[in-house]
Amino acid sequence: MTSVEVRAHTALHVLKGAVSKVLGAKWTAGVWVRENRGRLTVQLERKPSPEELAKVEEEANRKIEENAPVEELEMSRAEAEDRWGDAIYDLFPLPASITTLKILHIPGWNVNACKAAHTGTTGEIGSLRIVKTRYRPSKKLLELSFEIPQNVGGA
Repeated sequence: MTSVEVRAHTALHVLKGAVSKVLGAKWTAGVWVRENRGRLTVQLERKPSPEELAKVEEEANRKIEENAPVEELEMSRAEAEDRWGDAIYDLFPLPASITTLKILHIPGWNVNACKAAHTGTTGEIGSLRIVKTRYRPSKKLLELSFEIPQNVGGA
């Protein structure tokens, strides 16, 4: 059985893919996960509408329901950059001394250098519900707090 924190961490990547698709956000400014809750902070030039935020949640749950494969790859930093460019990075830089990266890849959805553990498929997350949002205009940051179910599939 996959731990709830591993499921919630994978949900961060699914949510990031939905935020990128719906709002065009590229850069992650911060992440936080504890038990079945998490928060994704992305750089965004404007405050999204309630309809856009509902669409983000809808797209994230569609990807979860799709039960898409979640790939964990290990490769040289140079190979990862050649394949995906700067899309693998967030606003918090990786030291130049790190030459081998663990890459989380949900094909066609999200790619990120990430050392955390992840589920094997998006379906293992169960579902995702955005419970709070906050836009910080002075910093151009959107914070999305979410929850996933504690248990999935009778676990």
